[in-house]
Amino acid sequence: MIKILLPVIILLSFSLHLTAQSAKDYSRTDSIVKKLGSLDSFNVAVIADTVSAKFADKENKARAIYFWIANNISFDLKALKSNDNRKDDPVLVIQSRKATPIGYAKLFQEMCSMANIRCLTVDGYVKNYAEDINNPLDEFNHSWNVVQLGQSPEEWYYVDVAKASGFADKKLSTFTREFTSEYFFASRTLFNLDHYPDNQSWQLGSGPKNIKEFYALPVISNAAYIYGLGKPQPVTGLIKSKTKNITTFNFPHTNNVTIESLQLVTGEEKKQEKAVALNFTDDGRTITFTHQFKKEDSYPVKIIADGKVLVQYYAEIKE
Repeated sequence: MIKILLPVIILLSFSLHLTAQSAKDYSRTDSIVKKLGSLDSFNVAVIADTVSAKFADKENKARAIYFWIANNISFDLKALKSNDNRKDDPVLVIQSRKATPIGYAKLFQEMCSMANIRCLTVDGYVKNYAEDINNPLDEFNHSWNVVQLGQSPEEWYYVDVAKASGFADKKLSTFTREFTSEYFFASRTLFNLDHYPDNQSWQLGSGPKNIKEFYALPVISNAAYIYGLGKPQPVTGLIKSKTKNITTFNFPHTNNVTIESLQLVTGEEKKQEKAVALNFTDDGRTITFTHQFKKEDSYPVKIIADGKVLVQYYAEIKE
């Protein structure tokens, strides 16, 4: 793939002063786009114009495009299974209404371009399951976008419309549509824990220095964005401990959202242990709790808030 690169010096100058844009209320924009429906008989250009023309500013035009794609394009499971990106052209994606992550990103870029919004596609890596921790891939497995709204370095924003649309099961046999608002103009802190570009020039702000460091981090799930989590502790995805020890977890957060319950679940998907209710404190800035891993073994760990997965770890517990 041909990639257009920004000058490295510009991206290295990014600071972390950007406030997470996902906290903004886009309900009015989303409602207008929802009423437009699937626009089945239209081509890419007409859809881009129809969806974005109702808004004056570029931010809401981009949001409208994001919302429409996430709610009308599904994962191409067959292509994902075979790692086949031959149908990633925006015209083909609109025709089939299916895409791989690169197809989502290319369609978003194309529609933004038609709306006179500068948007570029980034290839890279994401971790989806606890078993991915410390297991780097040889080739990129995901794609997303960066959007420019102004001349300042702080006016570049992350967008992941593929993750926003929903998720596939581990066997890539079923796609579940579940729209997540917060992958639009996403928190840089979380996004950099959750995504690693194949060219580090595309990393907005501070993040992992190399792919090995990225794969050593916990797996960040979509609920972490919803609740505005910061960098969780433990900061490494692999928890090495003993059955007699206590592990402390700290999850800083920014969004004004109340979490009613936290649970910890261990084990593989079909062999999961019963969820353990966690006693936690939340001072409005940091969620804190402790847990004693009593089972000697190696297994995935999920932290779940109000039924939604926040973060995943992998535990190696000895007696």
